[in-house]
Amino acid sequence: MDYVSALVPPVVMAAFFIGLVVTIVKSQGGDNKAKEDAAVDAAIARAEAVEQQGGTPSGA
Repeated sequence: MDYVSALVPPVVMAAFFIGLVVTIVKSQGGDNKAKEDAAVDAAIARAEAVEQQGGTPSGA
């Protein structure tokens, strides 16, 4: 029975990891893709505008 107790933690971690990967893959694209892309584009535009003005971004 020692082998069962030795194998349970890696099997449980593998199952959670697989679930995490599946969740990440499912959340990519779809209905939220345009909204996420717009948010990233807006953040990049703000950072470039601050850089062109000679200032430093507020996050840095």
